[in-house]
Amino acid sequence: MGKFVVFKGKNDQFRFNLKAGNGEVIATSESYSSLASCRNGIESVRKNALAPIEDQTAGEEIKNPKYELYQDKAGEYRFRLKAANGEIIAVGEGYTTKANCKNGIASIGRNAPDAEVVEEDA
Repeated sequence: MGKFVVFKGKNDQFRFNLKAGNGEVIATSESYSSLASCRNGIESVRKNALAPIEDQTAGEEIKNPKYELYQDKAGEYRFRLKAANGEIIAVGEGYTTKANCKNGIASIGRNAPDAEVVEEDA
C-alpha cells in the first residue's frame, strides 16, 4: 500500500511525495506555505487520482481535472495532475517511454485513495 510522505522543503515550504508500496516515489507535490494546505493538496490528489489522461503528445485536449501527459525538452515523458480549478497538485518523474509514464499515472490511481499520511519532521 502506498503512502503520502509530508516534509519541509526549501524556504520552510511543505511538500509531499506519494510513494508506492515498494518505496518508489510516484509523484511529488508543489510547495505549500502551511501544513494544512499541504494536507488539502493530498486530499485533492486522492479525489482526482482517477482523472482521465490528456495525451498532449497526441494533441488531445480535455477539461480539468486531468493528468497532462507530455514530452519534455529532453524527450522524456512526464505527467502533471491538475485539479478541477486547473492548479497543478502533483507531478511525476521523467520516463523513457509513454507506456511507463501511463503506468506511473495508473499507480497513483491504485495507491493514492487509501494511502496513509506520514509526516517527516513537518
